Amino acid sequence: MNDLVDDEINFEPEDELGDIGAATAKIKKLREQLKEAQEKRDEYLDGWQRCKADAINARKEAAQQHDRAHGRGKESVLEDIIPVLDSFDMAANGEAWLAVDENWRNGVDLIRNQLLDVLSRHGIERFGKVGEQFDHQLHEAVQEVDDMPGESGEVVRILRYGYRMGDRVIRPTQVIVKQ
Repeated sequence: MNDLVDDEINFEPEDELGDIGAATAKIKKLREQLKEAQEKRDEYLDGWQRCKADAINARKEAAQQHDRAHGRGKESVLEDIIPVLDSFDMAANGEAWLAVDENWRNGVDLIRNQLLDVLSRHGIERFGKVGEQFDHQLHEAVQEVDDMPGESGEVVRILRYGYRMGDRVIRPTQVIVKQ
């Protein structure tokens, strides 16, 4: 567009225009300048659109990185809490548990349930049930037995619960499976 300013165009009144050749030359020059201005406009528009797309992609990538980091943070906390929950489970499944005062057992169960509730509110689920079919993506078979009731391939005992966040298994459930 600076070319338009530099090559000042003077339109003369029609009666002073002269011959048709001069008018044709001026129109040709104007068309060239218009074409050049349109090409520059298209170049600037393309550049702007690429920059805009890059900015949008950068924001999306930053959001994804934030989500991944947040997820890793949750997993890190979960890895610290899992052994505590395992200890609660071991205590509750031991023979000495039955000898403990019932009020004390209820209080300990309440604390364990509060921990599980906190995990649940943060999208972390505890899983594993006796009677469900063995799934190698969710379970880790520690032993196979014949002498327990149930159907072949069925989980007959939970040794350690599994945990997952969404579809991602953080730790599989350790189980004993009916052969």
